[in-house]
Amino acid sequence: MVDMSQTARARRVVLPALKTPWAVIACILALVALLDPDNLAGTIRFALNALAHTAPYIAFAVTLLAYLKATGAEVMVARAFQGREVRMIFLAAVFGGLAPFCSCEVIPFIAGLLALGAPLSAVMAFWLASPLIDPPTLLITAAALGWPFAIAKAVFAVALGLFGGFAVWALTGRGVFAEPLRVYQRSGCCGAGPRLDGTPVWRFWTESARRTHFRAELVTNGLFLLKWLALAYVLEALLVTYVPAEVIAGVVGGDGVLPIATAALVGMPAYLNSYVAPPLLAGLMTQGMSAGAAMAFMIAGAVSSIPAMAAVWSLVKPRVFAAYLGLGVTGAIASGIVFQAIL
Repeated sequence: MVDMSQTARARRVVLPALKTPWAVIACILALVALLDPDNLAGTIRFALNALAHTAPYIAFAVTLLAYLKATGAEVMVARAFQGREVRMIFLAAVFGGLAPFCSCEVIPFIAGLLALGAPLSAVMAFWLASPLIDPPTLLITAAALGWPFAIAKAVFAVALGLFGGFAVWALTGRGVFAEPLRVYQRSGCCGAGPRLDGTPVWRFWTESARRTHFRAELVTNGLFLLKWLALAYVLEALLVTYVPAEVIAGVVGGDGVLPIATAALVGMPAYLNSYVAPPLLAGLMTQGMSAGAAMAFMIAGAVSSIPAMAAVWSLVKPRVFAAYLGLGVTGAIASGIVFQAIL
C-alpha cells in the first residue's frame, strides 16, 4: 500500500524545487542535449564566460547590499518624506534609486509612509523610481550593457519618479486622489520590513547581531544573483543561437516611435526581473533591437513587475493603481525616445 503521507511530503519538497531557476536551467540544457547536442558545449561555455565577466560586479553588488542592510541605511530614505512637498518629491525620486529594498520590503515601507500622512505625490515618486534601479541592478546592467546604458537608466529612473510625483501633485490639488490608501494587511516574503526610525550604524562590525545579519545578507543575495544570472545567460545563449536577427530587427529594430512603444508594451506582461533583463537585452540588441526599444522594454518591465504591481494594488485604490500604471508606461516610452535620440 502506498503511504499517502510520504507521497504528500515528497510532493511538497519536489514541486517547489522544480520551479527554481536551477531546475529551469537543467531542463533547458537537457533539451539542448536532446535536440541539438552539438550546441550543448557552446551554450554552457557562453553562460560560464558571461558569468565570469560579471563576477566582479556581482561580488561588489552583493557586498554593498549586505553592508547597507547591516548598517540599517534604509532609515535615511524615510527622511526624504519630511518637509515641503516639492522638496519631498525631488528627494523621494533620488532615494528611490538608492534604496536597498526588495520588492516585498517596499510594501510595508510605503504603507507606513502613507499611514503616517506622507503625501501621495512623494510616495509615487519613490514608488516609480524604486523598482527601476538600485546599486546591484546598476552594476549588473553595466556589466551586461555598458556604463552608458546603466547610467542612462538611473537618470531615467529619477526622471520618471519626478514626472510621476509632480503629475500626482497636480492632480491631487484637484481632489482626484483623495483618501488613496486601502486597508492594508501586512504581509511579505522578506521578514520584518524596514523601520522608519533609528540611526544607521556605519561601523556595523562592532555589533554581533549586525555582523550576523551582514553574513546572512551576503549569502542570500549572492545565491539569488547567481541563480538568476545563470538562467539569464543560458537564455541569452539560446536567443543568440536560435532566434533569427531579422525577426528581432523587424519588430523592435530601427528608428521611430513605433519600435519603442512596441517594446514597452511587450515588456510589461513579459516582465523579467532586473537581474535577468540586462543579459537578455544584450542578446536582443546584438540581434537588431534598437537601444531606445531596449530602454523602454526594461523600464516598462520593472514598473509592471508582479511584486511592484501587487504592492500598488494591495495598498491603494484603483484610481491610484491606474495612475501608477499609466505614468509608468508613458515614462518608459518617453525614456526610450530620449535615449534613442541621444544615441
